[in-house]
Amino acid sequence: MLVIRRRPGESVFVGDDVEIEILEISGSQVKLGIRAPREVPVLRSEIHVTAKQNRAAAGIPQKNALDQLRGSLLRQPRRSRQGAEDGAPR
Repeated sequence: MLVIRRRPGESVFVGDDVEIEILEISGSQVKLGIRAPREVPVLRSEIHVTAKQNRAAAGIPQKNALDQLRGSLLRQPRRSRQGAEDGAPR
């Protein structure tokens, strides 16, 4: 974990496309501004955890599981279509 001090008006970049700016500090609260491309989801941690729990309860596979399945399918050798054209069984 990176720990860094910033003052209001200062910012931090995450990668090339995400900027987090400190907008205001008031007592124990910090107001952040986040600039990110539309395709990058930005969620509060409690929303992220709730969504993950809802997907698990609904039996929806996690993104990692889908990526692993996709990878294994891509690694399988493809069958030739030549047999289908010849009328030969596959």
